[in-house]
Amino acid sequence: MALAEEDIAYIKTHIGEWLTEQSLGKPAAVYEIELRERMVRVEEELKHQRELMRQGFEQVDRRFEQVDKRFEQVDKRFEQMDKRFDEMLKRHDQQFFWLLGFIATGVGLIIAALRFL
Repeated sequence: MALAEEDIAYIKTHIGEWLTEQSLGKPAAVYEIELRERMVRVEEELKHQRELMRQGFEQVDRRFEQVDKRFEQVDKRFEQMDKRFDEMLKRHDQQFFWLLGFIATGVGLIIAALRFL
């Protein structure tokens, strides 16, 4: 069963109205304006999100720089502690050599005293 020419003409003349009714009763121009406004709002929100992300990345970069500086400070402290331990070991080595010298001198004096007696 085919449509008559007058049925096709009727459909063509009223299709715009029917589509407008289906899109919540708003004319096509109003619907298009709303779509454009929505697109503008979405674009503005995306721009805002990009800005927030950029600020977040900058904060992360600053935090990494602070952490690096903190590691450098800790490194300097370890170097200072290493120097202190090296100095302490040198002093202990000197004290050990002095002690060995006193012990050797004492043993030598005791042996000399025992020979004279």
